[in-house]
Amino acid sequence: MRVFRRAETLAPCRSLLQGLALSILISLPNLALAQSHGQAAGAPAITASHAILVDYENGSILYEKAADAPYPPASLTKLMTMEVVFQALEERRMQMDQEVLISPNAWRKGGAPSRGSTMFASINSRVKVEDLIQGVVVVSGNDAAIALAEAVDGNEMEFAQHMTQRAQELGLKTANFKNATGLYDPEHKISVRDLARLTAHIIREYPDYFPYYSQRDFTWNKIKQQNRNPLLEMGIGADGMKTGYVKESGYGLVGTAVQNDVRLIVVVNGSPGMKERGEDAKKLLEWGFKNFEPRPLVKEGVVVAEASVFGGDRNRVPLVTKQTMRVFLPKGASDRLLVRAVYTGPLRAPVAKDAEVARLKAWRGERLVLDSPLYAGTDVGPGGLFRRAFDGVYELTVDLVRSAFSKLKRT
Repeated sequence: MRVFRRAETLAPCRSLLQGLALSILISLPNLALAQSHGQAAGAPAITASHAILVDYENGSILYEKAADAPYPPASLTKLMTMEVVFQALEERRMQMDQEVLISPNAWRKGGAPSRGSTMFASINSRVKVEDLIQGVVVVSGNDAAIALAEAVDGNEMEFAQHMTQRAQELGLKTANFKNATGLYDPEHKISVRDLARLTAHIIREYPDYFPYYSQRDFTWNKIKQQNRNPLLEMGIGADGMKTGYVKESGYGLVGTAVQNDVRLIVVVNGSPGMKERGEDAKKLLEWGFKNFEPRPLVKEGVVVAEASVFGGDRNRVPLVTKQTMRVFLPKGASDRLLVRAVYTGPLRAPVAKDAEVARLKAWRGERLVLDSPLYAGTDVGPGGLFRRAFDGVYELTVDLVRSAFSKLKRT
């Protein structure tokens, strides 16, 4: 059976073609087809106002609820805090045995006087980075998070800007951070979809640090604290990640678990209590493992489609995958999928081979079930003078058509 994939260019960001969409329809073999019936039967009732359940391997979506609405993430923020710290460690801008000062600011805002989550580090003491990582990851210490922020960027405000910039580099479009801890700020927000993507990134890119998220307890200053993630004690294969709470958004949890070599990631937020957030996350994970199975969609390295290129030495570039793509479907079912290679374009030369330039998206009915990156299959260099001039005239012509059409719509 075959599935049809549509390679579709969306409105370009910095192009005179903004507002126009071009499409080509490509038929590719070896993909399952069947009638779509929306979300799998028996999806659990949850109390959370925002939720998503995804496959870790390539982001196949099993369940979502208000997944793109940004919200205050509370201490779930510390996933991004640690991503920046882990990157600094990988780039050797920090060392695990490096000693970091617990400043009066970190102690006052995040230590024992704050009456919030803390690792109970003493004021003006020096604590190794490895211990501060456990202070953040295991017991959600605000003092540890602020101390690390000050060590990386000098102060927490600069670090928060660094977090937002880094999130944008990772494609987390809803992320905006104002601090390293998750303390409430009306502009400090992120969606559950982006938190799921961030979680997958941490698991994939930082395997040496990910095991800290399954550590059951941590002791500092002779005070032993338990990991707050309730999933670790539920016997469902959970090995991470983080909890959070602020009154403005309720109780949240990011979790991940492995069963039968399949890893799922769940994010819930807006649950009314600690018990409910754990139950919501567990219900979704168990439902996903029980009712879904992975189906192959695209083999690694396959050319999915081609994207148009402006001003290059060639006018199209192949879009390829870097891994075998799969989509999770209800067990025993076979759904008809609409699969599109979506990019903002035409792309502008030069285009580097292996650069992420598009997304492979699949829908079952109205529901998005896959959103994974596609990469340029070859380099595209700048074109000659004639080619660039021709593309410029073409783009100007299309812009005039767009402008005329826009005026007709207004009248």
